[in-house]
Parts: sequence; structure tokens; C-alpha cells
Amino acid sequence: MRLQKNWPPRAVTSSRLGRAVAEDLDAIDARILELIQADASLSVADIAEQVGLSPSPCWRRIRRMEDAGVIRKRVTLLNGQKLGLDFEVWAVVKLTLPTRENLDAFDQAVAGWPEIVQCASITGREDYVLRIVTRDIHAFDAFLRDKLLALGLVSDIESHIVVRGVKDTTELPLSLVTGHPG
Repeated sequence: MRLQKNWPPRAVTSSRLGRAVAEDLDAIDARILELIQADASLSVADIAEQVGLSPSPCWRRIRRMEDAGVIRKRVTLLNGQKLGLDFEVWAVVKLTLPTRENLDAFDQAVAGWPEIVQCASITGREDYVLRIVTRDIHAFDAFLRDKLLALGLVSDIESHIVVRGVKDTTELPLSLVTGHPG
């Protein structure tokens, strides 16, 4: 990523900023991002070796991508099945009245519930899609009754229990941004 010292420019909108950052990614930046996506525990020295840089310039590239918001966070992914948290549900939620106040209240409630591991506001007849993880169907039922429905904002929930996961990745398709095959 070839970013100037004054990066990002202050007058740039967030959508333009995203495109500007993506346009400045080079093959080395893309490879660094691929490595970090696959294994966030890699040291800067390990990453530098794999991309053909010394550690200092590699660290500067990583730091610039963090500062630009390309790298949001580095995390450890856990195995829910081994932890007994393998009951997964995708739920589509419609609010009784999708006013700004109700949407904000729902957003705030969802942010505080650990059972909801993903939430997206969507277009169409419904208002949200939620990915919910619990121990079992009984814990899911308790979550629905004691939290989601008790909130008093929901008019309809359509739940889809996951029978088998087919693909589960956190890695973004960087080849769509860089033009380099992943």
C-alpha cells in the first residue's frame, strides 16, 4: 500500500476512501493480508520472510493498513462444537414498526447479546438477519422468549436451524480487489 504521509485525505468520503485504499494495494500488500487472514498469530518476521521483505518495511505496511482501517482486528477463531456451542440458527426478524428509534433500540440490544454473533440490517420485507449460536434448542428457545421477544419490538421471526455448515470463512476475496488470483 503506497500511502502518503497525509493519508487518508480529510475531504474523502468513507466509500471513496475504501476505493482509494483498495486502489493503492499492491501484490505485496495483498499477500500480507492473505497471510494475516489465514493466521493472525504470524509474527512480523514470519510475514516479512514469506513476502520477501525485511521486518521493518513489512511492519510499516501492516501499520499503514491498520491506520487506514483495512485491518480492523486480529482474532482467534474458536471451535464451537468442541465448546458445546454448536446449535446455530439464522433468524430473519421483522420489527413491529421500523422507526429510527426502534431500529436504534434493536441495534443496541443486539450488541449486548452474546448469543448473536452476526447481525445485519437488510432490505426487503424483513428488517434484520441474525446468526445466533447457543448450546441447544432449549437455550435457543430461552433466548427467543427472554431476550428477543421480551424486547417488545419484534413482530415476526423466521428461524432456520443449521443442519450442517458447508462453508465458514472470515477471509475476504482479496483477488476481487487486487486482480491477483488468491
